[in-house]
Amino acid sequence: MKNIGRFAIALIGAVVCASSAQAALECARNPNALGTSRVMRVAPSDFPLIGREQYRETLPLRDREVVLTFDDGPIPATTPRILDVLAAECVRATFFMLGMNVAEATHLARRAYDEGHSIGSHSFSHPTLAKISPAAAIADIDRGIDAVTEALGRGRQLAPFFRAPYLSINREIERHVLSRGHMVWSIDADSLDWTFTTPDKLVERSMAELERLGRGVLLLHDIKPVTVRALPILLAQLKQRGFRIVHVAPPAVQATSLAPAR
Repeated sequence: MKNIGRFAIALIGAVVCASSAQAALECARNPNALGTSRVMRVAPSDFPLIGREQYRETLPLRDREVVLTFDDGPIPATTPRILDVLAAECVRATFFMLGMNVAEATHLARRAYDEGHSIGSHSFSHPTLAKISPAAAIADIDRGIDAVTEALGRGRQLAPFFRAPYLSINREIERHVLSRGHMVWSIDADSLDWTFTTPDKLVERSMAELERLGRGVLLLHDIKPVTVRALPILLAQLKQRGFRIVHVAPPAVQATSLAPAR
C-alpha cells in the first residue's frame, strides 16, 4: 500500500509538471498573447504599505504597467476559468486567497502557484477587520496565513503579501501584519466587479481608472462570474491600449518562464 501511495504521488507530480510544461509551450506558440512584461521582486521591508487608495506610495511601476490582483478565492465554480484565461494570455497575477476557501479547494491554490502566480493571504473568514476586536482580527489573519501555507504544501512558498477584506484595516492590524514579515497591499484601481455590474461596465471602469492613473494595482475577484466573462475582454483592451502586465513576487520565489518579456 505504501508503494502504491508513493506511485500515486509521483504520478500526480508528473501530471502537474507536464501540465506546466504544456502551458509554457502554448505560450511560446501564441505570439499574440498579452504576456507578462517583467517580474518585479519586492521585499516587505522595502515596500511595507502599498496602494494609493489608502497609502502615500504604491509599487514603483513604470508608465502603463499594471499589476492584476484577485481576491477572495479560490472556488471551483470560477477560479479555474480565471486561471485558464490568464494561462491563454501568458499573464501572471497575484491572488489574495481566503483561508476558508483554500481549505475547501486546496488543489486550486496549488494550481495557481504551479502556473506561476503569486499567492498571498486575505484572512480566514473575510471579516471587516477594523470593526472587530484587535484580538479577533489578529487571530483571523493568522489563521488565514496558516491555512494558505498548509494548502500550498511543501515546495511552494506563500508570498508575504496580505490584503485586508474590504480594505478594512487600522494601525494595530498593520503593525501585526508587518511583524509577521508580510507587506500590506491596498489598491490603486478598483474594477468594481464586486458590485452589480456587467462585463462591459467592468472593463470600461477598469480601463478608465488605469488611463486616469497611468499605471497601478488593479483589484479583481476570482469568485465573481462577471469577472470570468470580462477578463478576456479586459486583457484584450490592455494590450490594444499599450498597457503591460507586471508580475510581483518576493525575492525568494523563483519565477516560472511563461513567455518572453516584451
